[in-house]
Amino acid sequence: MTLSRRRFLAGMGGLAGACALADLLRVAHADTMHMHRRSSMPTLAAPKVPIVNPAHLTRFVDPLPIPPLARSTEQRTHPAYPGRKLAYHRIDMRAFSSKLHRDLPATPQWGYQGISPGPTIEAMRGEPLLIEWANALPTTHFLPIDHNIHGAEREHPDVRTVTHIHGARAPASSDGFPEDWYVPGHSLLYHYPNSQDAATLWYHDHAMGITRLNIYAGLFGAFIVRDPEEEALGLPSGEFELPLVLCDRLIGEDGQLYYPVSDDPEAPWVSECYGNAMLCNGRLFPYFEVEPRRYRLRLINAANTRFFDLSLSHGAFHQIGSDQGLLPTPLERARVELYPAERADVVVDFSGLDGKTVQLRQQADAILEFRVRDKGRHDTSVLPSTLRAVPRIAASTSVCERLLSLGEQDDSGGNPMMMLLGGKSWSEPITEKPKQGTTEIWSFVNITGDTHPVHLHLVRFQVLDRRPFDIFTWNAHRTVKYTGPAQPPPPHEMGWKDTVRADPGMVTRIVARFDGEPGRYVWHCHYLEHEDNEMMRPFQLLPA
Repeated sequence: MTLSRRRFLAGMGGLAGACALADLLRVAHADTMHMHRRSSMPTLAAPKVPIVNPAHLTRFVDPLPIPPLARSTEQRTHPAYPGRKLAYHRIDMRAFSSKLHRDLPATPQWGYQGISPGPTIEAMRGEPLLIEWANALPTTHFLPIDHNIHGAEREHPDVRTVTHIHGARAPASSDGFPEDWYVPGHSLLYHYPNSQDAATLWYHDHAMGITRLNIYAGLFGAFIVRDPEEEALGLPSGEFELPLVLCDRLIGEDGQLYYPVSDDPEAPWVSECYGNAMLCNGRLFPYFEVEPRRYRLRLINAANTRFFDLSLSHGAFHQIGSDQGLLPTPLERARVELYPAERADVVVDFSGLDGKTVQLRQQADAILEFRVRDKGRHDTSVLPSTLRAVPRIAASTSVCERLLSLGEQDDSGGNPMMMLLGGKSWSEPITEKPKQGTTEIWSFVNITGDTHPVHLHLVRFQVLDRRPFDIFTWNAHRTVKYTGPAQPPPPHEMGWKDTVRADPGMVTRIVARFDGEPGRYVWHCHYLEHEDNEMMRPFQLLPA
């Protein structure tokens, strides 16, 4: 994708379906859009500082950092759990500097507990946690804020944070609603019931209008839910299990992070953010020593926009899980594809590779080297043929099907100026109001030229299918005319998901049961530049 890519439709989409009462399309007016008005999208500005070319760096000279486990400091009570004492964590967001590569100057960043990725938080299913997220950051942001974006106007403080655990079934009051941000010197105490199956989740900042900047600065980390059923499988564990958080960055030769901007100083927002430096757990081209045995890697795409297409120089991945937990059976895969916010839980077997190296590749480029030792301890782990049943949700149980467009407002050249869901901006009245305990189908009609990773808070869902449709019929009549058969999800998407790839020119259908505590949540595109510029909407979970 480029800033001037070809469009399927220069315009915006609408919303229709059994649950929509009125407008099929609402064109955004100037008085409802909180954005600098202009007739065309500015072009991407050339960096004003020299940018590091990773090809000129020596590879595999830094060990792969493994984020430490967060440790509970005490136990506390909480009104949601009368008569119980819960593990309590205090996690500070702090500025820090660290080297991304041996031969580069230290890079100023922000991180949870002063590291990025932040400490890995572990929880057991059914054992609630209390986490106090404390903002101990400076009061001035070091990345470029666009004050025309809704929620980032000049009257708001530059530095604001609120933490969301991506994939957590958390109550609305602890979900990290984007407008619940707070400034340095303040904190929020959230509680997490952890009433969900074992899965690889992750946490990150979610502040309105600046999420893309705060995550780019380093505010993210892994959150792992465990349960007895998964532990009984005998999968690799302990030192043979590690989170691998992937992202991309642009790094100045002075060590500073560079965030791309437009050539309009009054409106620096750009629709995409791609870096040339691929970071693995916060390091560029690290290495990791392994024994000749099985390892479990929890892959997390924490990039703003980057799609990862991963492979190994020797052998294959055995994928055992996706966003929301284990798959029914392991899948042998030569490549693993991850859009932003997606996760893949994989087992890699290094046995028989004693004394050799294995490289993890992003497309054709090696980004991490595994160095297999000559000998190791006896491997007691197993890769079971059966993992966990994933009963399919019958589409017939849905009480409502929502037809939701993924669109954008473009300039005359087809360049995006803002992104929209259902043709609506963030501040318009809530239109998605599922009832607690009911099942719904959400159909994402993608009328843009981009693939969009769509994330729903609170719920896990299943992918039903993807189906091509006629975009011209949609444009003329706001109705879906299919042009081909429905395509079922591939095997690696047959587990529980919380983020789905919505391809251009396709209707992507998901089905979800809306369990959880009633309240206000959000759904959005997880391209962070899109999310920050109106491609996010609230939904209201109503009581049963």
